[in-house]
Amino acid sequence: MLLSSISGLIRSKGSAYFFFVKPVCLCVSLLSDDATGYGPVFEDQPVDTIYPEESPEAKITMSCRARANPPATYTWRLNSRNIDLDEDNHYTLVGGNLVISNPIKNKHIGKYTCKATNNYGTVVSREAAVQFGYLDFFSSEEREAVYVKEGTGAVLLCAPPPHYPGKYQLSFRWILNEFPVFIPLDKRRFISQTTGNLFISKVDSSDSGNYSCFVSSASIAKSVFSKFIPLVPLKTVASSPLHSPIPQIRWRKMDGELPANHEVSMAGAHLQLYHVQYEDEGTYECEALNSKGKDWHRARVSVEAFPEWTESISSTERDISSDYTMSCEASGKPKPHVHWLKNGISHDLKFSGLTFENSGMYQCRAENRHGVVYADAELRVIACAPTFEHNPVKRRILGAKNGRVVLECRPKAAPKASLSWSKGSELLFNSSRMLIWEDGSLEILNVTRADEGRYTCFAENDRGKANSTGFLSITEATKITLAPSNADVTAGESASMQCAASHDLTLDITFVWTMDGRSIDFDRDGSHYERNPNGGSSGELVIKNTQLNHSGRYTCTAQTPVDNVSASADLVVRGPPGPPGGVRVEEIRNKSVRLIWSRGADNHSPISKYTVQCRDSFSQEDWRDATTSPPDVEGNAEAAMVVDLFPWTEYEFRVIATNTLGTGDPSSPSPKVTTLEAVPVVAPSDIGGGGGTSKELTITWTPVQPQYYYGRNFGYIIAFKPHDVYEWMKVTVADPEAKHYVHKDSSIHASTEFQVKVKAFNIKGEGPYSLTAVIYSAQDGKLRSRISLLLMESPTLIIRGKTEKRTTDHCTLSTTRLENMRPNSPYLIEVRAYNAAGYGPPSHHQIYTKKAPPSRPPKIISKKLKGTSVNIVWEHVEPLANESTIDGYKVCAVLQMHGSL
Repeated sequence: MLLSSISGLIRSKGSAYFFFVKPVCLCVSLLSDDATGYGPVFEDQPVDTIYPEESPEAKITMSCRARANPPATYTWRLNSRNIDLDEDNHYTLVGGNLVISNPIKNKHIGKYTCKATNNYGTVVSREAAVQFGYLDFFSSEEREAVYVKEGTGAVLLCAPPPHYPGKYQLSFRWILNEFPVFIPLDKRRFISQTTGNLFISKVDSSDSGNYSCFVSSASIAKSVFSKFIPLVPLKTVASSPLHSPIPQIRWRKMDGELPANHEVSMAGAHLQLYHVQYEDEGTYECEALNSKGKDWHRARVSVEAFPEWTESISSTERDISSDYTMSCEASGKPKPHVHWLKNGISHDLKFSGLTFENSGMYQCRAENRHGVVYADAELRVIACAPTFEHNPVKRRILGAKNGRVVLECRPKAAPKASLSWSKGSELLFNSSRMLIWEDGSLEILNVTRADEGRYTCFAENDRGKANSTGFLSITEATKITLAPSNADVTAGESASMQCAASHDLTLDITFVWTMDGRSIDFDRDGSHYERNPNGGSSGELVIKNTQLNHSGRYTCTAQTPVDNVSASADLVVRGPPGPPGGVRVEEIRNKSVRLIWSRGADNHSPISKYTVQCRDSFSQEDWRDATTSPPDVEGNAEAAMVVDLFPWTEYEFRVIATNTLGTGDPSSPSPKVTTLEAVPVVAPSDIGGGGGTSKELTITWTPVQPQYYYGRNFGYIIAFKPHDVYEWMKVTVADPEAKHYVHKDSSIHASTEFQVKVKAFNIKGEGPYSLTAVIYSAQDGKLRSRISLLLMESPTLIIRGKTEKRTTDHCTLSTTRLENMRPNSPYLIEVRAYNAAGYGPPSHHQIYTKKAPPSRPPKIISKKLKGTSVNIVWEHVEPLANESTIDGYKVCAVLQMHGSL
């Protein structure tokens, strides 16, 4: 009825026009003229819910609440079918919330949506799934024992029971022997949070015990654990090649640096990326490295995304008969599919002249396989005669002489009003100095005092007319009288920019400074920027302790409430160069690489040279200057050959630029690269040995350090022969950490002289032999011992001297006497067994010799002979500071020929 009445008014020639020319505009829409009403806007929507099958609370609550005037009514759908609350007594509506009592799995799982409706339209909530969660118990069958040789790896299988939700929704721990003793994770032990399996990289005797897999589901707050699995380590020979050194684990991103938002845990075995971004996409490599070699695995990480709005819709009022376009765009991967709903029903957007029927609630829906997002907006179509009630023409308008002034005219009207202007009683038209814009604003150029006066804007549409008037006054123009000048300084110096202006004295003036278009914040940057303290018509700017980032174009703007004028100058701050960019390796050889980079900022002083630095996997924190060919890298270069590198070594590089004002910051490190393999050139050192048990020859050496392996499959070739034999015997030891080899031969005679030499080999070939050493085969079982005494000065233990005592007795000897030792002195005693093969390891024991005995004799002060006894009295002796305390006195009697004492 409302629509037909209003439409009748519009079409009725008399009363319709009388209605719309009232001074206060009364706008109408499809629904009512109540400006406080609005359509539903969701404040709470349903979310995906997992209901534990064993939950003591036998209900599920799906939330739905919308702000609306008048209040909304609610309906729900399950899997696109309306829910009839009367047909299913499990469902209850509480406000807008749907409560499912005593839920049944095969009846109530599915996807739920909520609809909120009032007079202005309908909106549909996001889709939310209801699923039933469970975690079954492990099988009650006994688990078989796992037998593993010590020094090798082991895997204990968890085999979690059936559960929902599935992959990545469980967490795993392992119990050792009894609950709640959980296995700590370290570089030997790792628990996969995908399968639950426990990995032990190197089993030792301490790993013996009973293991149980402990599984938790956070979704349903339940945990279960398996039957115990006995792990039995088996003893092996210590030197067995089955022993596996614990590997070091390293991660890298093949096409760049690891993201800043990463974390490595579980002794390197677990790489986690937080807040994943598209740029995190790429190939990641896990490398395991020990003295036996290295291995790696690569995996591709593809980043997809939930839909997100890049352009959305918002509620709006639009004039009847006007053109209007609603648009929304969403990003996501895969690209989301977008479609529209009007009042909860699929709808195509085709607006060609709005009508009241176009009013309603609109929703834009973007969906890909990761989810759905909605954007909601209300479109209200209105009709209204022109009115200036809320936005009249300004009563007083100021314009600067010879400047430009714009008088705005923005009445409310629907449909859009036609606009015109007058000055006094003179109707204005477009000319070379005056222009009426499409939005109704009046622009006047090169204004003079003659342009002062009353200006009126007239508005008219098919529903009525209105007008509004303002007065234009002309002021003196603002002019720059002292403009800033260009300045050139070195970083750390100060610079000054002048600025002064004339202006209309009836107006206030302020000075605003910008640098490269950005306003200078004097409160935040007060340590560098300072205004002229005198103020007034001067706006001088002082830049203190200039930094490189202060270089730029500085603009002074003198402004009044009416006009503004600007002048600019450039400040150049010179300093050391910035870091080069894009450092990367192009050519990789075994001892050299070709490094390229792009020039960084020279900071207004030409770059004179570059310094290349490197660090390798053996000294991760230590950057050192690299050797280049040629040695000096000129300032115009963007590439260099880095030489004298170690083969088969992981390197990263950085570049530093220098100019006459100093050396700049280093570039970001290059991606890590590994040089090619090469034949080893370093031989083992300290070749020795000899001795051992009967019929044996022990050969020892100091192993080559890992940075000299130069390639995979590193090991040693040992050559030895009796001194009077021409042919060398050779054996291969494949362990790069090996330190000795024992040759057993029943034909070896005791104390036979042998010549020995050792060289290294790898996959690329064999290196040079060490110097030849002379050793002897085992003796007849007799050992000698050697005792060394080191005299130390406490507390710094500085060695003052050395004394030695050798014993040649049988090896069962366990005591000896040391003489000529200094009193009151600390000694470190070393006892080592030795034979012709050399010395064994020393034992250590620290002792302190006692202080010297008293040096002064007691003084006898009285002696009395009585029968067969004598009574003697003497003075007590006080020991000196470096003498031992007095424990007692010894009295001696000597019988002489004449019988006196």
